[in-house]
Amino acid sequence: MTPSKELEELQNKRAELEEESHQLDEKERDLEERVRILEEKIAIQALEDHNKATLEAIKNLENKLNELEQKLKTPKSKETEPRLEPETKPFTPTEETPQKEFAETASEEAVTEEPTEEYVEVTPVEDVSVVPPPEEAEQDYRRTHDKKKRKFF
Repeated sequence: MTPSKELEELQNKRAELEEESHQLDEKERDLEERVRILEEKIAIQALEDHNKATLEAIKNLENKLNELEQKLKTPKSKETEPRLEPETKPFTPTEETPQKEFAETASEEAVTEEPTEEYVEVTPVEDVSVVPPPEEAEQDYRRTHDKKKRKFF
């Protein structure tokens, strides 16, 4: 082969490879874009599932809240009966009454009072990471345990 013909073939081969490289680069960009689109779709689907679960939990809590409010509004048979106050004698301390008897009588009067209804308010915890992971808890335990060992030596 002549050098000019060989040079021409090499240039043609180079042009073909450059064209193939451009096509492969374009295909790679297209595939990367499709991957990003699918990742977004998956993220959206995960958020939708999370929102559905949260809405379901909210619905359950609202139903429970309504039930509890209805229970609170409906009178109970115990509450409709008149309450009888326990009879207590008024205490008048005299000089003959020792302080001990006064304290016992006062504590008895406090016990005879009817218990009041208590309401408990539950608030959500904002920081869930209060409890350390098991590895950190174990390391902390070992550190404190080692420190205790050293104190005895």
